[in-house]
Amino acid sequence: MTDLVIGTKNKSKLKEIKEIYADLPFNCLDLGAFQGVSEVVEDGSSFAENAAKKASGYALQVGKWVLAEDSGLVVPILNGGPGIHSARYAGEHGSDAANNSKLLHELSKYPAENRDAYYICVACLADPQGKVMVLTEGKCHGRIIPEYLGEGGFGYDPLFLVLEYHQTFGELSSRVKHAISHRSKALAKLRPSLWQLLSNS
Repeated sequence: MTDLVIGTKNKSKLKEIKEIYADLPFNCLDLGAFQGVSEVVEDGSSFAENAAKKASGYALQVGKWVLAEDSGLVVPILNGGPGIHSARYAGEHGSDAANNSKLLHELSKYPAENRDAYYICVACLADPQGKVMVLTEGKCHGRIIPEYLGEGGFGYDPLFLVLEYHQTFGELSSRVKHAISHRSKALAKLRPSLWQLLSNS
């Protein structure tokens, strides 16, 4: 069975990707299965650049196929912020509470109809030599609400209302979220190439 390394140390992302690809006949590993892996610096100017840097950088270190992604929240009224800085919006990487608090503060002067937002994910597959083979993108549109709803998901999920479902990502079941999320859309587009490339490797 071919190994597919998920190029993230974010346990929530890892769990989500493994659930979405649970039916594929590949051995999904994470970076914790390898010793001495250095974290790839995400200093690109776009989600695509960061996804490619991570996929290629980790593939070169572990010598296996690597799937990496970069994702975040885009709020047009905030000039596209948090954007590529979503995970460290408030300064401390991965502090959901601080990031959410800053987002609500930044949006406090705008009415609800100006709080439209979308999640975006760019997924990238690199071969064991670090060559980028495929890049795909997915988006999910919604609106930022002023209160936290739901205990599920991570990041900005409890504030991200999906209008057609009348629920936040924090409230939606994993089954529904995996059907409509930005990450699931990007991974769905990647699926045919993933199957073809890894099955022939």
